[in-house]
Amino acid sequence: MEMELIPVKIEQEAQVPIANKSDFTSVGTVALEKIHQTSPFIEANTESVSLSYLKQQCVIPVFTKDNEITISHQEFIEAALSSLRTVFGNVMSETPEIRVSHQIKGRTPDALHIPAKDLEEHQRTTYFERMAFIIKLPSICDTINGNKLSLTIGGVRAYNLENLYNKKSYEKFKFFIGFQNMVCCNLCVSTDGFQSEIRAMTTLDLEDKMIKVLQGYDASLHLQKMKSLTEQSLNEKNFAQIIGKGRLYNYLPKKEKSLLPELLLNDGHFSTIAKDYYQDESFCRNSNGEINLWEFYNLLTGSNKSSYLDTFLDRGANAFDFTQGISKALSDSNSNYSWFLS
Repeated sequence: MEMELIPVKIEQEAQVPIANKSDFTSVGTVALEKIHQTSPFIEANTESVSLSYLKQQCVIPVFTKDNEITISHQEFIEAALSSLRTVFGNVMSETPEIRVSHQIKGRTPDALHIPAKDLEEHQRTTYFERMAFIIKLPSICDTINGNKLSLTIGGVRAYNLENLYNKKSYEKFKFFIGFQNMVCCNLCVSTDGFQSEIRAMTTLDLEDKMIKVLQGYDASLHLQKMKSLTEQSLNEKNFAQIIGKGRLYNYLPKKEKSLLPELLLNDGHFSTIAKDYYQDESFCRNSNGEINLWEFYNLLTGSNKSSYLDTFLDRGANAFDFTQGISKALSDSNSNYSWFLS
């Protein structure tokens, strides 16, 4: 089953035909050197690496009680590419953009007593505890409020969410399909295209579950919901109320907090949102102090770039839910999101 994306606009200049599946973006020809992007999809404490760097330079963790190997970061990415081919066929994709953090360093047995400063390169071992990647499909795109959006898939793997000190068990992955705003490289993730926990024992199992996520995603509906955000605006008072209540939210008594919709952004995010309300070149307030909900949503997703990798996608999906909730609250005072505007 292939996904139907009508009426998503296919831009003519981006239509590059592919003869067969073997011509799909190669996963084995990325340069070994680290890749530097001018505007990454996540920042925080991450760095950019290539797929071949993961393959050739990084060791693979095991479950210590039975020495069974984990599904590696590179296998996750390659399974995602395979699922992409299965669902989309001969659609051009770009080279995966990979961000990693929390480097775990080690050394080979022959380097046991060598001072760290004297280690040779072949005596060092390394892997990254957390990894996120995205793969863009540039020929499947649309425009919202003058911003070009490109269909994108991606995922997050965090070994800190696994119990590697036990026997091999189901491993956990996060996976999404959504859009990337090419103006700011913010990711637009909806709960319909996001699986916060895929549990898999093998790469084949993982690939099968990613295919189901891709097939269940309605790109046209997602775009329609995002476009509707341009039709409503917040004035300065509304915006200030949301910022203030957003800061209060995390300190509410547990009982009161349970009565409100979930909000995963924290004080640091709201400080960035407040600053960008005045300073962001693409999504700041207009001369009247107003900002439409599409711009507000992009302030939320922009602030999310400072999140750690293991919380990044969950917060991204929550930002979309929260913006939709504010949209409802603007026209319905009985909405459970109205607390953020009162």
